[in-house]
Amino acid sequence: MTSPYSLHAARRPWMDAELEALRDTARRFFTTECVPRQDAWAEQKHPDRAIWRRAGELGLLCPGLPEAYGGGGGHALHEMVICEEQAYAMANGFSINVHGGIVAHYLLDYGTEAQKQRWLPSLARGERVAAIAMTEPGAGTDLQRIKTSAVRDGDHYVVSGAKTFITNGLLADLVVVAVKTDPAAKARGVSLLVLETEGLAGFRRGRLLDKIGQKAQDTVELFFDEVRVPVSNLLGGEEGKGFAQLMQQLPRERLLLAGGAAATMQRAIDETLAYVQQRQLFGAPLMAQQNTRFKLAECQTKAVVARSFVDDCIARLARSELDVPTAAMAKLWITEALCEVVDECLQLHGGYGYMNEYPIARMYADARVSRIYGGANEVMKEIIARGLAD
Repeated sequence: MTSPYSLHAARRPWMDAELEALRDTARRFFTTECVPRQDAWAEQKHPDRAIWRRAGELGLLCPGLPEAYGGGGGHALHEMVICEEQAYAMANGFSINVHGGIVAHYLLDYGTEAQKQRWLPSLARGERVAAIAMTEPGAGTDLQRIKTSAVRDGDHYVVSGAKTFITNGLLADLVVVAVKTDPAAKARGVSLLVLETEGLAGFRRGRLLDKIGQKAQDTVELFFDEVRVPVSNLLGGEEGKGFAQLMQQLPRERLLLAGGAAATMQRAIDETLAYVQQRQLFGAPLMAQQNTRFKLAECQTKAVVARSFVDDCIARLARSELDVPTAAMAKLWITEALCEVVDECLQLHGGYGYMNEYPIARMYADARVSRIYGGANEVMKEIIARGLAD
């Protein structure tokens, strides 16, 4: 049994026949081609390369890109549908959000025409896997403090430094790297370089990181030892624009995180509702207990509010009106609510909720990082507070 408010039960205000068809395709792909491989991917700590090509064949990697660059000619709504279905299926072994929802849009919005023609079609087909490298061992949310440098040497930059917590990093063929082209200029000294990793001298991938959750998703360290990158790979062709580019794209990233969190929240409720309907306690289903009903009522209310907030933000993004504070609010509130709901749902499972064979246990471990990545929630509060003072 699932909630009448489940992801696939309630009609969204922005859905249409095309998006419903895309949702069906995405749902089938994640449930039939990804979920059965999840345990194997978790064991090896990364997905198989072939899944990227398969997702590309189905048009699931870059639906928001124009058809001229190999995309589906859609928009943010198409990307959100796929994001929600991947989160609901718990098929988080590879990040389409990073690949198509984030990196592809950096290239689309800031790349030169030559750069877009060179890189975007292969991303849409899944022939190349994309990652973005911002975080460093000594610089996380505060991107002005990055130390990875890019020194101009003729028609190349020489890149030195290290990045960590890089999603899709193990398989990435294309990495957008935040570098300092002018160390003395703080934010104005940040630029974005696009690295093509195949055969790239001086580029090295570190160990697959051993995480609390999201075991199937490859997350690695990246090292750059005097890596020579052509000047033509400077995103947009102009130095010093990287920090502004990062800030402009963060609302999109945070909305995708919020949308995925809202879908995961609903999956937790659906799993728990099915469990309490069949679990017996004192000769009656656990759902007969008032505490169970009240707890699920509270959880479902949070899930519906979260989804309504996501829907409003999607509408704003479609009108190019999604501002930084509002996106921060969505990321902050929905990821906090996700962790609260998953914890309550695990509690209703009792001891079985602590067993990895139950989906709620995985959700409990996987959800925690949502309050950290995309900017720690404490930073979201600071962003919101600054918006109040403006």
